[in-house]
Amino acid sequence: MRAVVTRVKSASVTIDGKVNGSIKTGYLVLLGVGLEDNEGDAKKLAEKIVNLRVFRDENDKMNLNLSQAGGEILVISQFTLYADTSSRRPGFTGAARPDKAIPLYELFMETLREKGFHVEHGEFGADMDVESVNQGPVTIIFDTRG
Repeated sequence: MRAVVTRVKSASVTIDGKVNGSIKTGYLVLLGVGLEDNEGDAKKLAEKIVNLRVFRDENDKMNLNLSQAGGEILVISQFTLYADTSSRRPGFTGAARPDKAIPLYELFMETLREKGFHVEHGEFGADMDVESVNQGPVTIIFDTRG
């Protein structure tokens, strides 16, 4: 699985002109599922993200994790994270098909919820408008295969 995680002051996703999910302080997670990904990857990635220490402490150091910062999470499915960019028109054969990707996307979010986090999300496969106020900016890339 691949994820691009951005620390945000706020983020939202709109589908067909209606806000589908929004958060205040926390993470905007763009999540891609690859052909080889499995349930273990979804759980491992969720664990890594929530324990990432990139929020500022009382000494202005990036030392707090999401829980300590009182943060929330907005998850957006993003098959384009598996783009093959060897030509001008990217291919997406490295991305898992929806029958595999959707259950892993949902398991990832459920794992976050089980850890006590408020999770908002987009809609898998929908045309979405995503807005965020990036903080820092701090953006971290995760890849369970790398």
